[in-house]
Amino acid sequence: MATEKINIEEFLSLAKSHPVLDVRSPGEYNHAHIPGANSFPLFNDEERKVVGTTYKQKSREQAIKKGLDYFGVKMRKMVEEAERICGTDKTVLVHCWRGGMRSAAIAWLLDLYGFKVYLLIGGYKQFRRWALEQFEKEYPFHVLSGYTGSGKTHVLTALQKKGGLVIDLEGLAHHKGSAFGNIGMPQQPSQEMFENKLAVELYAAFMQQIPIWVEDESQRIGDVNIPIVLWKQMRNKEVFFLDIPFEERLKHIVEEYGKLPKEKLVNAVIRIKKRLGGLETKEAINALVEDRTEDSFRILLSYYDKWYLKGLHNREGLETLLYKIPCKTVEASNVNLLLQQHQKQ
Repeated sequence: MATEKINIEEFLSLAKSHPVLDVRSPGEYNHAHIPGANSFPLFNDEERKVVGTTYKQKSREQAIKKGLDYFGVKMRKMVEEAERICGTDKTVLVHCWRGGMRSAAIAWLLDLYGFKVYLLIGGYKQFRRWALEQFEKEYPFHVLSGYTGSGKTHVLTALQKKGGLVIDLEGLAHHKGSAFGNIGMPQQPSQEMFENKLAVELYAAFMQQIPIWVEDESQRIGDVNIPIVLWKQMRNKEVFFLDIPFEERLKHIVEEYGKLPKEKLVNAVIRIKKRLGGLETKEAINALVEDRTEDSFRILLSYYDKWYLKGLHNREGLETLLYKIPCKTVEASNVNLLLQQHQKQ
């Protein structure tokens, strides 16, 4: 079989059915990679550094020889690892940083062994160019809004179960958006990895040509940022606001966050001390220490309501884009009220 070179969209289409082998070093892969790709390094981080230094200080030929010193002893193990990853699938997709020697070496080896190999033209660098292009497109976004504690994520999950198209920005970011948003969540991805995951989801959603539901977010979600062009686009779309009484939202917040470790809650309050104010910070922390969780969260929810209202109204043309949906309490079934309001538009 001959190795076949393909473009990024062909590559991503085939990646739905066949394994992707990212042959860059572990450090490169761990920083960011094509979502779903397997780490399959030709060189470890130190070997990559040595080969790169040899290339710069000596010559291309000397670098190749040095690379062969590392590659030669690994060939059998790499073939066996490819078999383990692929199982009975003898088709595999391969890429390195820019479609150069590393991916060519692995492609040659696996092709020699009997795999059907597809090689990404331009490598990961080409994927990144493609990913950034996705943020420039115009999307049919519908934005679900509501004060903190409105259960927006639960409503979006229910919407997805009903066949709605949802992109879970907080899920991709591994963060729930507030100062408390990282508690109990996995480590956040790098900015680059967040963008990669978002780009792939946007591309898949765009192809369906139906409304894409997203939660109303600040541009920053924890330590990652929604690409500014995309975020500005979201700020100019229809907003469906779950209007839920303060006390109902407070009850929901106490249930959802009240069981979290007290030390982490205190640390989260300290992080917003500057905006919350010294007195209210002290009162919120004292209430937590004294197991008066509801009193503490009442202070914090009032603070978040103020900031959310400011962000909500900091949009152009809000009066023609905002649809309020009165809800009695916080529950996933509010999705039915959302769909009724959406159908009226």
